[in-house]
Amino acid sequence: MKLWHCKDARSFRALWALEELGADYTLEMLPFPPRWMAPEYLAINPLGTIPFFTDGDAAMTESAAICQYLADKFGALRVESHEPDYGAYLNFLHHGEATLTFPQTLVFRYNFLEKPENRQPRVAEDYKRWFLARTVMAENTLADGREWLCGGRFTVADISVAYALLFAGTLGHLDQVGPNLQAFWARCQAREGFQRAKAAQRGVKAS
Repeated sequence: MKLWHCKDARSFRALWALEELGADYTLEMLPFPPRWMAPEYLAINPLGTIPFFTDGDAAMTESAAICQYLADKFGALRVESHEPDYGAYLNFLHHGEATLTFPQTLVFRYNFLEKPENRQPRVAEDYKRWFLARTVMAENTLADGREWLCGGRFTVADISVAYALLFAGTLGHLDQVGPNLQAFWARCQAREGFQRAKAAQRGVKAS
């Protein structure tokens, strides 16, 4: 297995899952954004996006899907289809990307990526508020001392949602999410798999 990754980008979901699973993989670090900073990467992934993941004939570009693939491949970090929380598991796995990360990419673009003359702080502020409003489902799910989002255990659904919190920290609005998510994020960061993933991306020099 091989993962192409940029520091703390969406590909961190896959990296974290690989480390939680104790998988044997190769990590290829890239500068961000790779389609501009490493144009040769387009020959590997024509989309120019991160992540890119290969495992034999499998070639994948979606971070939540890679997490689901790995959980199924290893038979761990998942909720089984016969369990009551299976629907919640799939929903949070994709909620973390489609609902919680997407609006933040627009905050990132219009506050940081665009040239100063093209930045739109009002748009960025609107999408930040969109993100914060949509944290309510995870916030409420974690009420009453519940540690993890589904199945009574840590799964890749937690990784998916937690990455959105990592991104919120990068963008400077993590302090505005609710107390249950704050405590959840602290538990996630304390996990050995999370710490190994952070160390892995520090230990490979970006090309």
